[in-house]
Amino acid sequence: MSIVLGIMVPHPPIIMSEVGGGEEKKIQKTIDSYRQAAEAVADFSPDTIVISSPHTTMYADYFHISPGGEASGDMSAFRAGNVKFKINYDKEFVDKLCLKADAAYFPAGTMGEREKRLDHGVMIPLYFLRQTMDLSDVNFVRVGLSGMPYKDHYRLGMMIRDVSNELGRRTVFIASGDLSHKLKDHGPYGFVKEGPVYDERIMDVMGRGAFKELFDFDEKFCDKAAECGHRSFIIMAGAFDGTDVDAKALSHEGTFGVGYGVCTFTPLGVESKREFLDILNGERLKVIKEQRKNEDLWVRIARTSLETYIRKRERIDGREAFERFVTDYGTAKGEEKYGQLESELLQKEAGAFVSLHKDGMLRGCIGTFLPTQDCVADELCRNAICAATEDPRFSPVRADELDFIEYSVDVLGTPEDIPDSSYLDPKRYGVIVRSGMKRGLLLPDLEGVDTVEEQIDIAKRKAGIGRFEAESLQRFEVVRHL
Repeated sequence: MSIVLGIMVPHPPIIMSEVGGGEEKKIQKTIDSYRQAAEAVADFSPDTIVISSPHTTMYADYFHISPGGEASGDMSAFRAGNVKFKINYDKEFVDKLCLKADAAYFPAGTMGEREKRLDHGVMIPLYFLRQTMDLSDVNFVRVGLSGMPYKDHYRLGMMIRDVSNELGRRTVFIASGDLSHKLKDHGPYGFVKEGPVYDERIMDVMGRGAFKELFDFDEKFCDKAAECGHRSFIIMAGAFDGTDVDAKALSHEGTFGVGYGVCTFTPLGVESKREFLDILNGERLKVIKEQRKNEDLWVRIARTSLETYIRKRERIDGREAFERFVTDYGTAKGEEKYGQLESELLQKEAGAFVSLHKDGMLRGCIGTFLPTQDCVADELCRNAICAATEDPRFSPVRADELDFIEYSVDVLGTPEDIPDSSYLDPKRYGVIVRSGMKRGLLLPDLEGVDTVEEQIDIAKRKAGIGRFEAESLQRFEVVRHL
């Protein structure tokens, strides 16, 4: 067996009469469609119910799967402590899912917080489920979201599908998540124009089961709309990868200024045209291959160094990386171009930063203020590996990611002291802020950094420099290579 049903549902506490105190009647369409979805779940008599929730434990670079044999919770946070829930976890399912993630070097598992309290993103669906079935007759798997790219959420859904197949489970997937929280001026979060646009788009996409279009939602747009369920919906979509679905949009309401959408998804059969991750990866690879035809030598050296290290566990120096370029492109050593490049990369010293991006998101960035190696090429070789393996904000880059990594290289000019911030321009100059032994650097021309004040503030936070600590400033220019 595999995923026999998927449902997309919201989780507003006010939907419960014990919390709403009559206000819930204002979203009666949502209540009715929620009950219809819960009845559909009961009709399938599932062995396992997987619930993805935005309100369980969440990490930037890791998917948390709730551990243990059981969990309980109540609605006391919403002044309804008499409403209580207790569920049993499908430990065999969780164990196998963790093993599958480990084998793929995929960042998911039960490490981290051992949270046994259920969150309301799970309890609201349970509230409706237990009106149609005995919760003790089914086991649950609770998974959290992460700050990782959409594709990784989709991959997690695919792994959940595969585990369900391997264990022969009749599995229902519940994607818990509200839509925009900014639909009305009088709502709890106010209004932005992106709010109703998001709701209209997501209900159209989910109502058609057009899961590939979930990846077309720009993350900045989603942030402005203040949605909370998008990644939850993508995990569920991954569980249906390669499967045609009968999608039904049951209702959408925004009465209280927050969007509540309910949809159901019933599998119809295998459909290779809906293997969306493979399709997306194929499209992305074509773009990156075209980009790499035009990448300059600075970027190629960084990429060659990193790919050699990850795939072969071998470190190469700048000279070897440079010579590989010469071999690949047939550049004769006597040519003027070769001499110029050799001088810039193998004879000069400079600090340099190597930045890695994947699917439009930063994947690692490490650099040096001043030269630490014998030449720029050596600096690039070292910093590329460090960006992929030592940036504390990210897990190490895996071999299967290399084809999708995009590189940029910033070669720093010599920093110069400046008397005050009036000498800065965040588009032209990077900044170094010093206070005693603490030192923070920010590169110039970064997306989202538009003012000198923002630039200095970020650099100070990176260095741990307090608001009232004495500071000195330096500026520098960079040559950016793509």
